[in-house]
Amino acid sequence: MRVEGTRTFSAPRDTVWEVLNSPERMAKLMPGVESFDVKDDTHWRANVKIPLGLGGMRMTFDFTKLEERQPEFARLNAKGNGVGAIVSMDTAFDLAEGEGGGTDKKWQADVKIDGPVGAMGKRVLQPIVNQQVNNVLSALDRQVQEAAAA
Repeated sequence: MRVEGTRTFSAPRDTVWEVLNSPERMAKLMPGVESFDVKDDTHWRANVKIPLGLGGMRMTFDFTKLEERQPEFARLNAKGNGVGAIVSMDTAFDLAEGEGGGTDKKWQADVKIDGPVGAMGKRVLQPIVNQQVNNVLSALDRQVQEAAAA
């Protein structure tokens, strides 16, 4: 399943880059993060409770930064394991200076979900993925605004 989009931030590109490349700040963007461990500059792990229907599904995600060109591009892989699902996600973003000192972000992610949860099919999973993406982008807006004000 592929999701992609664009977002404009009213903050300089360096500020947006700083937020997107800080594992600690990224942990605050993800819904349901229960714990977070930074191994080094390119590897970190998050224990997450993903809201699904009546309950939540607990998963462990390992993140690896695959490529970066500061302050304009980064590519990341995330692999998640939990009871009922195996998730693999490759994502990347491009940052460009926008009008009025803002930043334009173009992003895309390829998400693959295997196991019983993945068997629910794209029709069921797409709205859930879209909702989680919107939650992350809204949290990113808040983080960028906090960083710009600091």
